[in-house]
Amino acid sequence: MNKIQPTNIPVPKGHYSPAVEHNGLIFVSGQLPWNYETGEVETGDIEKQTELALRNVENILHAANSDLNHVLSMTIYVSEMELWDKVNEVYKRILGEHKPSRAIVPVKDLHFGTKIEIQAIATVKS
Repeated sequence: MNKIQPTNIPVPKGHYSPAVEHNGLIFVSGQLPWNYETGEVETGDIEKQTELALRNVENILHAANSDLNHVLSMTIYVSEMELWDKVNEVYKRILGEHKPSRAIVPVKDLHFGTKIEIQAIATVKS
């Protein structure tokens, strides 16, 4: 088992790794819409939050020798189901023709007042 810690994001304060790779599978921890360039969390509109959370997943996958096209499954936690259509549009734009399995889980509150958190399972590039 290999812990994945990209050099361009801070080490998590909690007791977890950004991702773990085992036997060619990458398990990405839930990613909030954290802007690592500014050090700030995005709490604005859901489109910006969704793109940033997906880009954070992508960044971690790159550090693990993978990318969004190698995602097998995503779980998306969203604070309000009425935001789903906007989330889905951003998701579709970023993932394009790639359609991994996916679950949407409505939740009451997310950390830092965000509206979305995304976790993923992917394969290492061959």
